[in-house]
Parts: sequence; C-alpha cells; structure tokens
Amino acid sequence: MSAPLSSSLDAPVAARPLPARTFWRRALRHRSFMVGGVLSLLVLASALLSLVWTPWSPYEIDIAAKLKPPSAAHWLGTDSFGRDIVSLLLAGARSTILVGIIAVSIGLTFGVCLGLIAAARRGWTEEIIMRFSDFTFAFPAVLSAIMLAAVVGPGMVTSIVAIGIFQIPTLTRLTRGSANAIWAREFVLAARAAGKGSFRITIEHVLPNILSILIVQATIQFALAILAEAALSYLGLGTQPPQPSWGRMLNDAQTLLFQSPMLAVYPGAAIAIAVLGLNLLGDGLRDLLDPRLARER
Repeated sequence: MSAPLSSSLDAPVAARPLPARTFWRRALRHRSFMVGGVLSLLVLASALLSLVWTPWSPYEIDIAAKLKPPSAAHWLGTDSFGRDIVSLLLAGARSTILVGIIAVSIGLTFGVCLGLIAAARRGWTEEIIMRFSDFTFAFPAVLSAIMLAAVVGPGMVTSIVAIGIFQIPTLTRLTRGSANAIWAREFVLAARAAGKGSFRITIEHVLPNILSILIVQATIQFALAILAEAALSYLGLGTQPPQPSWGRMLNDAQTLLFQSPMLAVYPGAAIAIAVLGLNLLGDGLRDLLDPRLARER
C-alpha cells in the first residue's frame, strides 16, 4: 500500500516541464514568441545601453539647438529644449523598465502570497483576502497615484507604489483560482494522506504547477505597467524632471503637434513597441508552456 502512495507523490501531477532543448526548438518555430522576444530584447538593450552610453546627455539643455530636424549630429532631431531625441528615448527606456520591474515584483510578491494563502486556508481567510482584493480594485493606478502624490508628492516612487498596488488584486485572483484547481487534484489528496501540511503542499506541489501561468501573466502585467507609467508621467504624477520618461516626452510634445509632430510619434512608437513585444512574448509563452499544445505539436 505504501509503495503506490509513494510513487504517486513523487510523480509530477501536471505535465512534466519540457526539456530545455525541446522548448527552444519549439520556441524558434513560434512566430509570436520570436517577434515578441526580439522587440522586448530591443527595449531592454536600449535601457542597458543608456547606462553606459547615449549620443548626447539627456539632461543637457541647448536652447540654441531646439527643434532641430534629424541630422548626422542628432539622428532624430532635438526637442523644444534642444535635447537629443535618441538620448531621451534611451534614457526613457531605462526609467520605464525600472518602474515596470519593481511594480510587477511588488504585485507578484503580495498577489501570489495572498492567492496561495487563500487557496490553502479557505473559509474566512479566503473570504477576507478576496474581499480585500475587491476593495483594492476600486483604486486604479491613476487614482492611487493622485492620492499618494497629495501626501508625499509626485515622483518615480509614487508611480511604482501605485502601479504595484493595482497589480496585487489581479495576481491574487489568478493565483487563487489556479491554486484551487491544483488543490482538487488526486496527487494533493495523496500528499494530505501522507501527512504533509498545507505549507509543504503549497511549496512542493501547488506553486510549481501554477508557475507557468504566473510567468505568462507577469509578462502581460509588465506591459500594463509600462502603459500605466507612461500615463502617470504624462499627467505629471510619475517620473519627474530632469529624469527622462516616454510619458513626459508625450506631454512636452502635445503643444508642438502642428509645429513638430514627430516629437509625439517617437515616444509613442517606443511605448507601442514595448507593449506589443511583451504581449506577443506572453502569448508565445502561453502556447509553449501549455502541455496540451506541446503534445499536439
């Protein structure tokens, strides 16, 4: 009796993870994953490049060179303050990715923990956590940023906290729903019969089986965080001068749409590329990490 029970506990419940070689072979044939990965790497490379090099200083103002057209010196021209557009885009990518990574990390940390606790404990614990999530949904990122800005002032930290708080209920609900499906599986019942506690079952069985879902959702939440950061910066609640930001570049360009419309096109295109790349990457990961699709291909 004990031998079959032991073997059922040791065997993975959901589909086994694909070998790395098989995963990358399928990934290279997946068009959505490859396009999304290239676009995402392009944005990430721009942010990393800005740490060590930009054509011009993104903080240097040269009024005599304002609104210059594209040239050999300024590849995309200059803005109304004479700053190089390429340098602003590179430095803006750094700010955007930094805000997105920290905000999504906040959402994942608290959202996953709360969702796992709700699924493991059930009863009043689950009810309190889910009602807290419903309450948090009433405060979108912009509203949270306005309230925080009224208390501590606008800035990058304000946008990070506001976006991070807004991510928590979404990830809590996703984690709780996915974990509940795993808790109903036979191998979890076998683990309980073997005397494993809720915490050990959650760490050893539940979390590994929902990890692929969380990875896919994290890429989608990252794209949403980029949009939220751009919106907050556009409204003056996010990244503050002199730190460059794609959203604030849009804000600065709105009064010059007829005089120099490309000032709005460049940061808008950068935001679109970042969001499109992450969404395509998330779609690709969803297909590649789904064991049913893996068997079909």
